[in-house]
Amino acid sequence: MIAALRQRAALNALIRAFFAERDVLEVETPILSEAGNTEPNIDSFHTRFSGHVDAGSAQRWLRTSPEYPLKRLLAAGVGDCYELGRVFRNGEAGGRHNPEFTMLEWYRVGWDHHRLIDETVTLVRAALAQVGREATLKVLDYRSLYQAHVGLDPFEASLEQLQAPLAGVRIDADGLTRDDWLDLLMTHCIQPHFGDDQMTVVHDWPASQAALARVRPGAPPLAERFELYLGAVELANGYHELNDADEQRARFVRDHAVRQARGAMLPPLDERLLDALPALPDCAGVAVGVDRLLMAMNRTARIADVLAFDFAHA
Repeated sequence: MIAALRQRAALNALIRAFFAERDVLEVETPILSEAGNTEPNIDSFHTRFSGHVDAGSAQRWLRTSPEYPLKRLLAAGVGDCYELGRVFRNGEAGGRHNPEFTMLEWYRVGWDHHRLIDETVTLVRAALAQVGREATLKVLDYRSLYQAHVGLDPFEASLEQLQAPLAGVRIDADGLTRDDWLDLLMTHCIQPHFGDDQMTVVHDWPASQAALARVRPGAPPLAERFELYLGAVELANGYHELNDADEQRARFVRDHAVRQARGAMLPPLDERLLDALPALPDCAGVAVGVDRLLMAMNRTARIADVLAFDFAHA
């Protein structure tokens, strides 16, 4: 455990030095918010404030990432910035997951997602160098990835074709959407085949999986988004950021519809983010799971190996 703590401290120091050299400002934003994450596959913790009602809404949501307040700072003119801190996701506990974990998130003004891919790769390579490791790099688009690994065009294949490679996997198919089946193909049929010492970057995702990314018109329209994997471990998720408040509200409302159909809780929309989005500069942002990065650096599948105390022992 002591060795893991020292390694985490060294990685944190590397991260801070990396951004100091590039004049990217470290900031801190609230962990508790009046609004929550509407993403259907992420569950938020919430709590209640017992103080005076003048302080604002009593129900508060623990952040699942610092994305929303960071974008409000960007809209206010803070410029390039990052945050390194704890985030929280309910229901995610096990060998690879801990309900509280460390996330690094940063934003670059005037950049698109392709330029940010290069910087993310540079940071991961610097982290690997701390443990004497190197990694090759493979960058490809989402369509090419699925064609290479499962022989399917993810934009054109029928739902039955997407389900066929998963026939031997026990799956509760009730309520699963096309995007859910694409995600299952990724986790069960594609990720496990990524080389152990290879970084794989996948860009140009389906527009239906844009989340907070811009969508580039075309046939099909594509989300200007990327994910970075080291071996089979997903480390980073980045966007060329959307600054259209009306479009973002529509996506939040669609999220609510999916959550409602599943009987899930409906976190309030972040109206402060929506108010700020028209002033958000053209920028790209990325979130990196620091615990995941430490796991990948140490070739371990147990998140407990890189924590002082995991959820079962907290």
